[in-house]
Amino acid sequence: MDVELRASDDDRNRVVAELHRHTTAGRLTLDEFSDRVGAVWTARTLGDLAALTRDLPALAADASTGGDATAHGRRELLVLFAVAALTLLLLGGFLAVTR
Repeated sequence: MDVELRASDDDRNRVVAELHRHTTAGRLTLDEFSDRVGAVWTARTLGDLAALTRDLPALAADASTGGDATAHGRRELLVLFAVAALTLLLLGGFLAVTR
């Protein structure tokens, strides 16, 4: 890996997913996760991104997911949006019936 290469949004998303897995495993506090994610979005090079995970062990079991983590996150967001929309529809129906 050439550390001077510019990072892409996919590279940043991969690092955020890795940081999330480390937070879930208890290696990072929520404050540390938040600070590092903020630094991810300001990172310019692959070296900048690598520095954010340098003190964390490799996640061999999760490394195979790669791009699937982004797709999974999008599915979760879509489900959350669907639940919110359904809640608003039910609330609107309730308000219409009670007036």
